Amino acid sequence: MTENKKSRFAVKSIAAMGALALGAAVLTGCSAATTAGGCELGPEQDGDLVLKLGTALPLTGNLAFLGPPEEAGVALAIADVNSAAKGITIEATLGDSGDTDNKAYDTEIPRLLGAGVEAVVGAASSGTSLQFIDRLVAECVIQFSPANTSAAFTTYEDKGLYFRTAPSDVLQGEVLGNLIAEDGHQKISMIVLNDSYGTGLAEFVTKAFEAAGGEVLAAPTYNTGDTNFSSQIAEALAPGPDAVVLITFDEAKTIVPEITAQFPGDKLYFVDGNLTDYSADFPAGTLEGAKGTYPGVNESKIGDFITRMDENWQAQGNAALELNAYGPESYDAVVLLALAALEARSTEGANMSAKLQEVSGGSGSGQKCTTFAECADIINAGGTADYDGPSGNVTFNEVGDPTDGNILIQQFDGNNVPSTIRG
Repeated sequence: MTENKKSRFAVKSIAAMGALALGAAVLTGCSAATTAGGCELGPEQDGDLVLKLGTALPLTGNLAFLGPPEEAGVALAIADVNSAAKGITIEATLGDSGDTDNKAYDTEIPRLLGAGVEAVVGAASSGTSLQFIDRLVAECVIQFSPANTSAAFTTYEDKGLYFRTAPSDVLQGEVLGNLIAEDGHQKISMIVLNDSYGTGLAEFVTKAFEAAGGEVLAAPTYNTGDTNFSSQIAEALAPGPDAVVLITFDEAKTIVPEITAQFPGDKLYFVDGNLTDYSADFPAGTLEGAKGTYPGVNESKIGDFITRMDENWQAQGNAALELNAYGPESYDAVVLLALAALEARSTEGANMSAKLQEVSGGSGSGQKCTTFAECADIINAGGTADYDGPSGNVTFNEVGDPTDGNILIQQFDGNNVPSTIRG
């Protein structure tokens, strides 16, 4: 840290203490500075910072297959921040979000808050995040999801404490609806998870597909925890669709065998909640030619990062990653939180939230940087950092949504493994 920056921090701290003393001395008093959402801003902190970070990622439930890559992204970011020695270290308390059926968050969120975390990375599922966002906001703790895509968060009353590194489903729905139309289909059905993610994404797919001249014949829903989907499959197939869209999570493992016994597997379309490797789940060729969409970065462009993430994960005693989905987004979430804390000179949730847009480049005046260490040097020298990480150009708008997003189009091969064909 430069002497000028130290002096600036000292002046601010003295001014803040003076204002607090004055407020205590008069009967009417004066309220402390707050965020736009009403969370009180704490004073700048002296010395090296320690960020108490929590995670609420899917270790169990219908998105448990996303747990390892997301945890691996967090783990690598913590390792990079702590080894950089730039004036901040992270102490992590790891937790399980579960899903809306097993409700692991009901015990995990109180445990994380009891540990004093100032930010929580998670959940993956939008519907699950909506179950505990109010509990975090009430304590002025940041919720930062690497994978939530529901449009509901854009207008949610979150006191400015909610952020995400995945783009809204408005974009994914548009890409998927247009893809289905481009493939020559005119009539489709959907099977939809009945939560904010599923119904929201179905709405945006419908809007795009109908705008392209198509027709949605049926869109039966199911609830988290359901295990029998025969009625939904029958309703979806009865009108004779050209293609069927599965807007589901892990339930696809149950749905696919039954639906492909009656309908061509290559006429199925998948989404980020279920677009994964099914080589061990279905007979070879079951999904060959089927397509899907996934918000994320083309992994072939960030091979070095993927290798580092997996090596660090295995070095911690874990099995090799079978999937990398949302690992880059999880990594960037942690790095951005650490940079926001450095910029704010505080690890309090309210203070970090006030700086997250700035360190993402949302203020439009920062210096581009692509690693935590590089960005931290800019901040510690008194400059403004604009971080872009392995998940891409991360730039937050005023409500914590990324202003840019990339949607990959993937196709399954004969082994039921998807690979990117566009994006």
